[in-house]
This record gives sequence, structure tokens and C-alpha cells, in this order.
Amino acid sequence: MANNTAIRAFRSLQSTICSPCRQTRSLRPFSHTARTLAPPPRDETKTEHTLDSLMSTVDQNYHRASPDYFSNLIPGSSPSTLRNLAIRDWEEDDRHKLHIYATKHNTHLTLSKPNRDALISVSCGNIGFRKAGRGTYDAGYQLAAFVMSRIIDKGLLPQITKLELVYRGFGPGREAVTKAILGAEGKRIRGLIVKLSDSTRLKFGGVRSKKPRRLG
Repeated sequence: MANNTAIRAFRSLQSTICSPCRQTRSLRPFSHTARTLAPPPRDETKTEHTLDSLMSTVDQNYHRASPDYFSNLIPGSSPSTLRNLAIRDWEEDDRHKLHIYATKHNTHLTLSKPNRDALISVSCGNIGFRKAGRGTYDAGYQLAAFVMSRIIDKGLLPQITKLELVYRGFGPGREAVTKAILGAEGKRIRGLIVKLSDSTRLKFGGVRSKKPRRLG
């Protein structure tokens, strides 16, 4: 019974289509597969552009250009003057470095060579300050004066042609060392300073901070 109903429905659908369309296009009323289209015809005259071919073309054009081709980009310059003037990161400089590590509880001063070998490394505890006294302003000032006198006593001053100050932290010793360098204690090395830098660590996210200490 169901087959007869399906046949009658198909015949009624087929009768509504005109005969020319019925001859040119076949009906697929019960098909569940998608009709696949034929790939477009490939033009053999066109070359296929790949990444390797494009890079080889750029390389050929670059080597084909003369050395003076890019000289007109900067007015008034010659090809001999077009060079990299920036110091590369991996090149060693000729500056001695004075590292100033100032924490809330202590101050550390380290004088190093250009190759980062330490020459002098002292803290407030090495000059007689104990416990809470190591984190005071006076301890940082006396530490800076001690380091500058040690530089002169050990004969390191003629070796230092350029000096870089590297700050880290915001303890009381940071301002104390700066005042000592600007004062009478630092008049011998003040003129050798060519660069100031700050290497204080900044936390972006990270672990949870320590609970603030609250007294009272």
C-alpha cells in the first residue's frame, strides 16, 4: 500500500514537469548523496606562485640592484656612511657599573668591571650597622662614602673611564647613595658617570603578595 502511494506521488510530480526539461535534466527524488561538481579547467599557461618562488624573486631583485640604489632614501648621505650606529646587545661595553640595591631593611653596593666581575661588594652590615640600623638613611650614606673611599684607596679610579649607576629598589639607601655621590664624598667619581639605569623588578600578576604588616 505504501509503495503504491509513493509511485502515484512520483507520477504526479513527473507530470508537472514539461517534456524538454524532463529530457535535459534527470530527477533524483530519492537520492541522499550530494552532487559533486567537476573541478574547473586548469590553465597550463599560468605559473603557480608559491612562497619559495616569491622569495626567490625578491632575492634576485635585491641582488640585481646596485649598491647606490638605496642611497637616495636619506638625503645628503653616501653608501659608505649608511651603517648601523647602534651598539648591539651582545657587544660588551667599556663601562664599569655601580649597583645600588636598596631594600627596606638593608643597602647593598657592588662595583663591577665591564665584564661583570665584582671588584667591591659590601652592605651596611659590613661597616658595623646591626639589625634595624642597617635599613636607615644614615647607614646608606655612610656605606656610599665607604665605597668611594675604597675605590680611591685600592687604586681603581684610574681604571674607571666610564661609570654606570644601576638602581634597584626604593629603600632609604637609594636616596642616601644619591646624596653622597652629589656631595663632597663623590666629587672624584661624579664626573665619570655617563648613564643611569633602573633595574627594579616589576611584578605583573605573579603569586599572591605577602600580607601587609599592621602594628597596633
